Amino acid sequence: MPDITPFLWFDHEAEEAAEFYVALFPNSKIIRRVRRTDVPPPNASDVLTVAFELDGKPFTALNGGPHFAFSEAISFVVHCKDQVEIDYYWNALCVEGEGQCGWAKDKFGVSWQIVPEELPELLNGPRARDVLAAIRSMKNLTLQPSRGLRRDPCAR
Repeated sequence: MPDITPFLWFDHEAEEAAEFYVALFPNSKIIRRVRRTDVPPPNASDVLTVAFELDGKPFTALNGGPHFAFSEAISFVVHCKDQVEIDYYWNALCVEGEGQCGWAKDKFGVSWQIVPEELPELLNGPRARDVLAAIRSMKNLTLQPSRGLRRDPCAR
């Protein structure tokens, strides 16, 4: 199978976003920056694209201008090993606590799903209905040891 690289279109924040993500996720780095040389930059950045890795997975960010915006139709799933990781990524990626069912939108408009790594197993298990009901009641997903997800007492 050929390599597939997510390509993210930003207005003018590609470099800032790549640096933010690389600082957030372990084993991540900027690979290269391609600077504009053909025409003056349309915004504050002279960076056209940034190639970077998040935990060894390739991404590319483009400063493409204001023509397109991110939506929840595409999101990145972060599989977390425990509640500490869930809270860490939720707090770093979720703008002003907004989000639902473990979905967070970051300051650049990119959508993320911050979930426990055992979520697929829970959704296939005998308590799948309870798990779905619990997820729907939460913003940031909350694990309950030995029982999976629990309802958020602060949910609306």
